[in-house]
Amino acid sequence: MNNRFVVILAAGQGTRMKSRLYKVLHSVCGKPMVQHVVDQVSQIGVEETVVVVGHGAELVKEQLGDGITYVLQEEQLGTGHAVMQAEALLKDKEGVTIVLCGDTPLITKETMESLILFHEEQNAKATILTAKTEDPTGYGRIVRDSQGAVQRIVEHKDATSDERMITEINTGTYCFDNAALFAALKHVGNNNVQGEYYLPDVIEILQGQDELIAAYQTASFEETLGVNDRVALASAEAIMKNRINEAHMRNGVTIIDPQNTYIGAEVIIGMDTIIKPGTILTGKTVIGHECEIGPNTEIINSYVGNQTTIKQSVVTDSEIGNDVNVGPFAHIRPNSQISDEVKIGNFVEVKKSSFGKGSKASHLSYIGDAEVGNDVNLGCGSITVNYDGKNKFLTKIEDGAFVGCNSNLIAPVTIGKNSYIAAGSTITNDVPENALAIARERQTIKNEYITKLKEK
Repeated sequence: MNNRFVVILAAGQGTRMKSRLYKVLHSVCGKPMVQHVVDQVSQIGVEETVVVVGHGAELVKEQLGDGITYVLQEEQLGTGHAVMQAEALLKDKEGVTIVLCGDTPLITKETMESLILFHEEQNAKATILTAKTEDPTGYGRIVRDSQGAVQRIVEHKDATSDERMITEINTGTYCFDNAALFAALKHVGNNNVQGEYYLPDVIEILQGQDELIAAYQTASFEETLGVNDRVALASAEAIMKNRINEAHMRNGVTIIDPQNTYIGAEVIIGMDTIIKPGTILTGKTVIGHECEIGPNTEIINSYVGNQTTIKQSVVTDSEIGNDVNVGPFAHIRPNSQISDEVKIGNFVEVKKSSFGKGSKASHLSYIGDAEVGNDVNLGCGSITVNYDGKNKFLTKIEDGAFVGCNSNLIAPVTIGKNSYIAAGSTITNDVPENALAIARERQTIKNEYITKLKEK
């Protein structure tokens, strides 16, 4: 097998996106477009990946990180000029180079692998990745001879009426003999309206040298979709969403309504989990097996154990154990750890808090900056008062404690093991183990008070 090199073109500003965000950093299913491309490349076994950056270079580097070689295209003078920026790194190396666009998030490792293998089998100097589409408007057409060999690429604006009937198009992805690529690039000119150096001109130059040019036609046109505006971005999102959902279903996940379920590219879901409509799972979320998620639930960068149910709720940057019930209408905010067999009920908000095994906050509570032990019961309307307007303080509720309804626990405070807090209490001091704390006004009754008031 030949050495493999990859050049990813990611220097264009993307003016048609009409965005302050650099084009290739726009997300598809929660992951930047260029990251999708790099992640697929990483699975085909390459010696070096070169990313050509320009506008927003530092942001692209920050996103993609180490393990990649970056070259700067200071002026955007066309695709050929972009590849030229990698010459110093690759020109003396033997092997094949695949050139990809950073705005093609749907391309897969399987297609890249097939393109390279076809290129090697044909012993070609260049191989064009092509596809067929019912509407080829705007694409360069692949013109073949009677034997099926590639004669030329004709741009749409230059094509004759007969050539415009051709449905096989140039996708903008190529595989080259590395030495031939950089030798031909030296002969690419910019005698065109835009004054740019175009990579497809390499094909014409190699043909003029009687070198073999091949074309590998992928069965999936949608994989080759280049994202140049928000309309194409939405199309890519829809295709990727369906691809991701289908993969999960084939791996044993039930998705009740795939069209109304949004799962990020890096999400992991266990077998026999049921995903209900309106669910959004993003980031590095992991869902265990035999869970029930949704409807109308959002989980972001969180871990969820096995056999857990989360309904109509939001979970962010948190960990939830096994056999947990969350919702409906609960909010688990960042840095929360919910242990096994816990219940977080309707209209309960948890922030930067831990819940021990078997504890319950069934309804209408705010638990922030708290350590809740095992088998604790937090009654309706329980609140940890953690903020004095300047600083946050910790509330500790130890194992087996029972907190009555409408209780305010003024942090910093510790509620001892197996202690009881009477309903309606405002607790400002620590409560010892096995104690009952009552902190409320004694009830006073004034008989016939209302009758006398009415008489007045």
